[in-house]
Amino acid sequence: MHVTRLRTAATPLALLLVAGLHLAAPSPAAAAATGIGPGTGPVFNRPNGTAAQQRTIRSDLLARIKAAAPRSTIKVALYHFWDAEVARALAKAHTSAKRRVHVRVMLDKSSVTAMPSSSSYTILRKALGTNRAKRSFVGLCPKGKSCLGNPRSGASIAHNKFWLFSRTGGLRNVVVQTSSNLSTGSYTKFWNDAMVVSHAPTHAAYSRYFDKVAAADWRAWRYTRSRASRYTGYFFPRPNDRDTVRGILDHVTCRWKDARGSHRTRVRLAMFKFTRQGVAEKLTALQRQGCAVDIVYAETDSKDSTGSPGTWEALHARGGPAVRCLHYDDDANHNTSRQVIHSKTLMISGRYAGTPDKLVWTGSHNYSGPALTRNDEALLKIDNSAVHDTYVRRFRLVRDSAFPGLTDNTPSCKGVSPQPED
Repeated sequence: MHVTRLRTAATPLALLLVAGLHLAAPSPAAAAATGIGPGTGPVFNRPNGTAAQQRTIRSDLLARIKAAAPRSTIKVALYHFWDAEVARALAKAHTSAKRRVHVRVMLDKSSVTAMPSSSSYTILRKALGTNRAKRSFVGLCPKGKSCLGNPRSGASIAHNKFWLFSRTGGLRNVVVQTSSNLSTGSYTKFWNDAMVVSHAPTHAAYSRYFDKVAAADWRAWRYTRSRASRYTGYFFPRPNDRDTVRGILDHVTCRWKDARGSHRTRVRLAMFKFTRQGVAEKLTALQRQGCAVDIVYAETDSKDSTGSPGTWEALHARGGPAVRCLHYDDDANHNTSRQVIHSKTLMISGRYAGTPDKLVWTGSHNYSGPALTRNDEALLKIDNSAVHDTYVRRFRLVRDSAFPGLTDNTPSCKGVSPQPED
């Protein structure tokens, strides 16, 4: 993993690099070949590491806020925002007479109700106001509902976790798509990731989606997929019977031959909540077809009251994929895990859509029913070998930390004792 230096050495981002914050982007030569620029690429926290390693994603975001250019725009869509220091940084960026950054924030209602002791929302409300017609504001989606979910479909959440910067640290059109909320648990218990890109079409697609979330016109909302060269954004909810992830997996060919010989596609998945039966059955089918499928998860579901099998049974069927469980419990036993996999990342290396490729999908999107059809969620596809390989190195680290690992016939792994989102 290489350390990259930003274009402006005096920026807070560059200072963080000097202090030891590693942005996991390739070397300058590789960046020129792959399109990954300085100050972009994957960023990971490490909940079982030092305090600085636990807060790597938070530190990256805080640095980008402090480096935001005067009169630039920051847009944030987040599920839980419980970090007063980051809230104050956003407030200061907006209220500073020299900077006057336009800051717009959309949160799930539970960001306030689930943690009433947090001062973050109050800080943002006082600095930004709540009038969404203005250039700066903080807004809340309705109680018990996402901003874009149809209320007739049932309870939903505004589960997005992305940050948009029009100009920061010498970069333009920055998108930070992450799995991390802003909370102590997100830093110290959860394995999270963030993918940083500086790309105008991708930034524009995310910005349009943010504006629709802020408008909260669920009647006019339509599921959107935005293609822009190396990146594809998928914006939810998708209130129909088609499964976006199942559609992605349908493009996988497990074995193929060319002039260099025989090849096998590898599919890796790091997933917090996995309860979509069709996706589980598809991954098991791919393993049987010759793919090498490797999964680390925190929670599935098991047989229901009618005896119908769940995703746990589908993944553990004969000939199914390799599976490991990584969840935590807060008991006094120091031999049990205090971490949980919270990323929602799919990695494919092999033949995809008829072409050899290395791809990553990451974001806020769990493989659950509500994440597909009800929640506000975003998923980012990255077509880049260097990014894929960096995520795979991270995956191996998480897999090696998995507990209870292969012996995952436990209530927590099977969803009998659900893992908390925060």
